Amino acid sequence: MIEPNDNKTEKKGFVTVQGARQNNLKNVSLEIPRDALVVFTGVSGSGKSSLAFGTLYAEAQRRYLESVSPYARRLFHQMPIPEVDQIDGLPPAVALQQQRGSGTTRSSVGSVTTLSNLLRMLYSRAGDYPPNQPLLYAESFSTNTPEGACPQCHGLGRVYEVTEKSMVPDDALTIREGAIAAWPKAWQGQNFRNILITLGYDVDVPWKDLPKKDRDWILFTNDKPQVPVYPGLDRDDVQLAIKNKTEPSYMGTFTGAKKYVLHTFANTQSALMKKRVSKYMLSSECPTCNGKRLRRESLSVTFAGYDIADISRLPLKKLLSIFAPYGDGSALGLTKFAENHREKALVAQRIAEDLVARVTVLLELGLGYLSLERSTPTLSPGEHQRLRLATQVRSNLFGVVYVLDEPSAGLHPADTEALLKALDGLKAYGNSLFVVEHELDVIRHADWIVDVGPDAGEGGGEILYSGPPDGLKNITRSKTRAHLFNTLPFEKSSPRKPSGWLKLTGVTRNNLNDLEVSFPLGVLTSVTGVSGSGKSSLVSQVLVELMSTQLGNGPAPEEDVEDALQQDVVATLGGKITEGSEHIKRMVVVNQKPIGRTPRSNLATYTGLFDVVRKLFAATKLAKSRNYTASRFSFNVGKGRCPNCEGEGFVMVELLFLPSVYAPCSVCGGTRYNAETLEVTYHKKNIAQVLSMTVNEAAEFFEKEDRVNRPLKVLQEVGLGYLRLGQPATELSGGEAQRIKLATELQRLSRGNTLYILDEPTTGLHPTDVQKLQLQLARLVDAGNTVIVVEHDMQVVAGSDWVIDIGPGAGEEGGKVVAEGTPSKIAKNKQSKTAIYLERTLNGRP
Repeated sequence: MIEPNDNKTEKKGFVTVQGARQNNLKNVSLEIPRDALVVFTGVSGSGKSSLAFGTLYAEAQRRYLESVSPYARRLFHQMPIPEVDQIDGLPPAVALQQQRGSGTTRSSVGSVTTLSNLLRMLYSRAGDYPPNQPLLYAESFSTNTPEGACPQCHGLGRVYEVTEKSMVPDDALTIREGAIAAWPKAWQGQNFRNILITLGYDVDVPWKDLPKKDRDWILFTNDKPQVPVYPGLDRDDVQLAIKNKTEPSYMGTFTGAKKYVLHTFANTQSALMKKRVSKYMLSSECPTCNGKRLRRESLSVTFAGYDIADISRLPLKKLLSIFAPYGDGSALGLTKFAENHREKALVAQRIAEDLVARVTVLLELGLGYLSLERSTPTLSPGEHQRLRLATQVRSNLFGVVYVLDEPSAGLHPADTEALLKALDGLKAYGNSLFVVEHELDVIRHADWIVDVGPDAGEGGGEILYSGPPDGLKNITRSKTRAHLFNTLPFEKSSPRKPSGWLKLTGVTRNNLNDLEVSFPLGVLTSVTGVSGSGKSSLVSQVLVELMSTQLGNGPAPEEDVEDALQQDVVATLGGKITEGSEHIKRMVVVNQKPIGRTPRSNLATYTGLFDVVRKLFAATKLAKSRNYTASRFSFNVGKGRCPNCEGEGFVMVELLFLPSVYAPCSVCGGTRYNAETLEVTYHKKNIAQVLSMTVNEAAEFFEKEDRVNRPLKVLQEVGLGYLRLGQPATELSGGEAQRIKLATELQRLSRGNTLYILDEPTTGLHPTDVQKLQLQLARLVDAGNTVIVVEHDMQVVAGSDWVIDIGPGAGEEGGKVVAEGTPSKIAKNKQSKTAIYLERTLNGRP
């Protein structure tokens, strides 16, 4: 007979956690209700995610995977086993985390939501085929399969060619002067030139004067001749040396310039090299499929008058109106099929019903402006998360815990209301919702609040409160309390006066059409509007492009170069700056892209303070006596780093049927350095100990060293004092990466006349940290700069000098300037969807 569970800690209807120690959690125990909306709050870095994702979700996943066969277990990306004594009453969990620009360019809105699968089935079984064309299976309508992809562009929609004009932009130059711009710089370029001298080519006549057959061979040959190289000798001397059988410096192998470009683009691991050679590849629409990416046979099948490529380009809102008649089985939909095609009619009705139901949820979440073909790297983390949330709402699961990471990220307050409706729907199905969130409207909607803190990093990790929202009023240590119950009335300051105007006309891109807009100079401007209204198109794309061209420095340096040629080609079709650009000497774009793609990149290396720290170590007595230079203290260079883990600090142990375990390196103990390097100390700390310090600890340690202390102080001021100096870039959130970039910029001694552009800088920030950010933005403006932010946070918008509201709706219903002026003027505008929320903030109402 099985004894009933007499465990006193398990409470009916509650999840009980005992002794959680994940990351900075301080051995915490608590009870959380099931079948409720539970919101985890606290300042950035306090330990909310460690509790929700690192402990609760990780344990739920571990228990589920124990029931799965070991072979199948290998297919999951498994989280590490959490540090916790016991968790009782935990249902199975589904995690919806923030994923920034995730997936490849071949991943799309349609694939994330599985709507593309439904469409392909629809076209296969219920599409209108041309006479005598055989039935095509669903995979023939996918750009990612050999059956579907256009044979010329392989499903990319674009073809690329490398021409003489693209590789030799100035044919008046000689080869020695660098006529072949596509060649690599430095030694490799000289090597190719010296090989040509050996081969008898004249490298000192203008390119245009070389015979065509010589030019063609140099650029387009597939031959790879290997010849003796004599650097420094001219053509005649080289021929003499060959004749006399003089020993060459080395044997060099030639590669045609086109072959070099294509090989480098396909094989280089360096994003910068890929970006460099991509400049010599001309991109154009594929002539076979006209950019539609599919075979002609697949494009010849239509439904409701559209081929599958055209219907995938329509906004979801329009898609709904096309499929609704078919889905409800009305005569309108079904009479389109002849009597002898009843099977087709039933297929159309069945699939259309499902499509309509799925698309309706997406529209409710404010995503009606997206199209199915929109690629996932172009989505914001908030959009991506809401797409996956819509899929879950439609799945009708029961008794599951959904763990969400800031679902309101990137949402206008008007769209947050739709999000809360979707969350209520999931809860009504009998599910539990554990949400990590900073947005006060979501926190107010909670059934239960778990407040973690009081501070970040080491200063956090305690449960300050766990209970119904009202009870948080009495918790004086909580930083969330003051904002939630509005004990901090909004302090109005009189807006600064612009020193001039930056005027743009004829702006045409995405949903912006011949737009005219003026940005004030010398002040802080917030650009607002519902999600998808055109804010980012205007600011982060058009304005950045136009200013980059004006300043003569090409695309913004933050531009992502991965898959440089495969990005969705969304061109700015029109727009110019007509006034004011002469007042801007420099532009800085501070976005949320990662500060590095590998664990070797970290806060210390990105901000440049690690260079100074390494010089301090190299200047110590012991380092000098051993002739150690600053490079000795880099974990990326052979001499100083641990030879076993090559400076990684850990080694991966492959466990086949279990998640791979990253174990600290047994040789260096996770320090990354070899023993000799670690013998050198600066004020009794070795280089590894310095890297493991938090920004707060390091600021104290390097108090007297101004070159290190200054960047550390700025990192503290933007609320990142809790991060470790050596924390890998891969562990940082988009918001943290953005604030590191901002801090790096703030530590530079500002010369004024700089334009700073920030896209949603409050993402991932607690209201307390938003205040810190506002102080930094004010500092930039007070130093004579112009700051423009795309923002949804009303705290920031209310504190701006000027507001430009784009809208009124999303997608085709947006793209216009609805209102512009001071915050108090916008708050009174009846046409603006932002006005009501801004007015609340200005008047101190929650």
